[in-house]
Amino acid sequence: MASLSSAHVRGGNSSLLEFPKLRRSNYGRTSVSRVGFRVFASQAKQEPDLSVTVNGLHMPNPFVIGSGPPGTNYTVMKRAFDEGWGAVIAKTVSLDASKVVNVTPRYARLRAGGTNGSAKGEIIGWQNIELISDRPLETMLKEFKQLKKEYPDRILIASIMEEYDRGAWEELIDRVEESGVDALELNFSCPHGMPERRMGAAVGQDCALVEEVCGWVNAKATVPVWAKMTPNITDITQPARIALRTGCEGVAAINTIMSVMGINLTSLRPEPCVEGYSTPGGYSCKAVHPIALGKVMNIAQMMKSEFADKDCSLSGIGGVETGGDAAEFILLGANTVQVCTGVMMHGYGLVKKLSKELKDFMRKHNFTSIEDFRGVSLPYFTTHTDLVHRQREAIKQRKAIRLGLQSDKDWTGDGFVEETESMVSNQ
Repeated sequence: MASLSSAHVRGGNSSLLEFPKLRRSNYGRTSVSRVGFRVFASQAKQEPDLSVTVNGLHMPNPFVIGSGPPGTNYTVMKRAFDEGWGAVIAKTVSLDASKVVNVTPRYARLRAGGTNGSAKGEIIGWQNIELISDRPLETMLKEFKQLKKEYPDRILIASIMEEYDRGAWEELIDRVEESGVDALELNFSCPHGMPERRMGAAVGQDCALVEEVCGWVNAKATVPVWAKMTPNITDITQPARIALRTGCEGVAAINTIMSVMGINLTSLRPEPCVEGYSTPGGYSCKAVHPIALGKVMNIAQMMKSEFADKDCSLSGIGGVETGGDAAEFILLGANTVQVCTGVMMHGYGLVKKLSKELKDFMRKHNFTSIEDFRGVSLPYFTTHTDLVHRQREAIKQRKAIRLGLQSDKDWTGDGFVEETESMVSNQ
């Protein structure tokens, strides 16, 4: 196994970052000194170990069911545990479920290689206008208790959301914690429906509200708290920074992106169409993966710069359907990876595919643990100005000729495609 120490080293396939570990447990608030790490080459090849410990929560793998339909009731959450998911985040609950009224249809899909509504092509985008749980809170809490009774060693996280009312947040925390959940995720990011009541993204887009609500929550909670960030904001690091400063153990990013899926070119009505009308909703699936990676990279850089001495965690979300997708989030510094739409498309058995593919990736690079490669790719992001400088210096040092065009004047009409291809790095 890899050895651990507080040093930062470069060697072999990686340049590892120091990221936080433990903070708070189900038995109350505890503070544990952060321990850095460095990796030495193993003497013998070992089977990759996918287990992780995040904020004191031990999981058999980093794959977490993201809050949404895959965690909407006892039956489906039990299925997730049975299939082997590392943790489950239940669908968001609030005190008064009677205010939550969903509509049907509430999903729409985008396929590659065709106009909206085409039955051909791979599904690359998914939109939903679904709200939080419409089931009574007491029903959900009973099911949480039953799940923890049957799976005492598995991690169950409650996603919670309330209106702008300190008393309501405190009551919700008390009642949810009594059910035995292992952690809380604060939904500051649902982009549709709930913001009309100053909930969801209405909080996550207002740093003053993030600070105030996180203050209420962290003064009350006795289990780890993650704040789920909205991508529908100019600078996602601002609310993430505030959440961590006000006591949250971690942040999760990203929730869905506000979108209009499209217009049906036959009926001329928007999708998903409910009685001839629609409303903007949250966009997810494979198409958002690059955007999610960018947001997670931004947050990870901020955490490394400002919270390196804190025990904070990062959960990556967005378009995960393969082990490689998950590896990318971890390489940027994520401790865990959440999947929601992927489960809706491929089923709960997806975790087996994700685990196999992630292990294959680890074997390829001789990694034996998640910590061996977490954050390895983060140092390789810089500014465009720095890229220009680095390339100039590299050319001078190796006295080599650059591939591709040197300036805009070199483009030609006849060879435009070939000239473009000459400057693509990932052939």
